[in-house]
Amino acid sequence: MASAREMRLRIRSVKNISQVTRALQAVSASNVRKAIAALVATRPYATKAWQVLTHVAEQPGRESLHPLLTERSEIKNTLVVVISGDRGLAGAYNTNLIRFLVRKFAGYQTPVHLIAVGRKGRDLLLRRKYKIIADFSNLPAAPSFKDVSAIGRLAVEEFLTGEADEVFLVYTNFINMVKQEPTVKRLLPLEVGGGEGRVETFEMHRTPAAYIYEPAEGEILDEIIPRFTALQVYQAILESLASEHAARMVAMRNATDNANELVGALQMQYNKVRQQAITNDMLDIAGGAEALSQASQSVGGDNG
Repeated sequence: MASAREMRLRIRSVKNISQVTRALQAVSASNVRKAIAALVATRPYATKAWQVLTHVAEQPGRESLHPLLTERSEIKNTLVVVISGDRGLAGAYNTNLIRFLVRKFAGYQTPVHLIAVGRKGRDLLLRRKYKIIADFSNLPAAPSFKDVSAIGRLAVEEFLTGEADEVFLVYTNFINMVKQEPTVKRLLPLEVGGGEGRVETFEMHRTPAAYIYEPAEGEILDEIIPRFTALQVYQAILESLASEHAARMVAMRNATDNANELVGALQMQYNKVRQQAITNDMLDIAGGAEALSQASQSVGGDNG
């Protein structure tokens, strides 16, 4: 059994760890509130962009309106944008995302290459020997649309140049503080049949009225479709950030609770060790007193 000194050092060490995890939990709780606010703030713009895009793209001959609306007759290459975190201490958040990606695209019918957003996901994918054509790590804590627009532009360029015939988004969808689900969505070519699965979540009521656009529809699509594609990537990053902070908050709360339980168990064990040491000292004292008593009695008998 460990000594009382060793037990005290271990208890102190666990208490220090619990203070760190409690602080990280508080920081994550603050960050997740900010991430949710940013997530909600983008929805009105995403909704209106989707409405305009859908109305224009549902016109006859949508395939000829813009290349990003055109389905490829043959799929030869697939591009996947994977959005993970830059930091750890978030439980199984990053691992679950990569496992989901591997499960979804295992044995896929076409070669798959990736755009990695986030350092943790990139490292896990490199260990699995995936082909990564671009890496976007160390994004700002609160990224703006400008900070991540290059990701959407790269996905559009890969599609337009024929390097990719379809583009998917893989990210973690934020549902609530304790539930986040890995999700895969097709990014390109754009699907304009209903809003299910897109970045916006509001119910839309479109009227059958005809609209006149200036400039022409083609010019509008040239501006809106790439921007809306980048907006979907931005929204997915905000979803992932909120999910990451929520996962880290829960993980740190569990770590703090476990540390407190361990401190209680160690404290009980320390009390037993200390009690045993006190008992041994008392037995030594009693034994010494008894020995002195017997020695004094023996000396008295000899003198007599």
